[in-house]
Amino acid sequence: MSFMPVNPRPMLQDLVNKDIVVRLKWGETEYKGRLVSIDGYFNIQLTNAQEYIDQKFTSDLGQILIRCNNVLWIKRADKADVQMEG
Repeated sequence: MSFMPVNPRPMLQDLVNKDIVVRLKWGETEYKGRLVSIDGYFNIQLTNAQEYIDQKFTSDLGQILIRCNNVLWIKRADKADVQMEG
């Protein structure tokens, strides 16, 4: 059995203008918002961003940029994720 690496770029390009969740490497910090753009280094720009720590809402941040080396994972937000209020 061999491992075949998959390019994440097409998946991320499909998420532009959709709500996503970004989990950081540090602690239990997540950002939820609409993906505006992603660059060649996988830096992420979100709008209407909200910060959650330990799954508790902490603040509305608006427009943010997340540097690529801080990201643990990215997923499309489902309706439960978007409506989650602290």
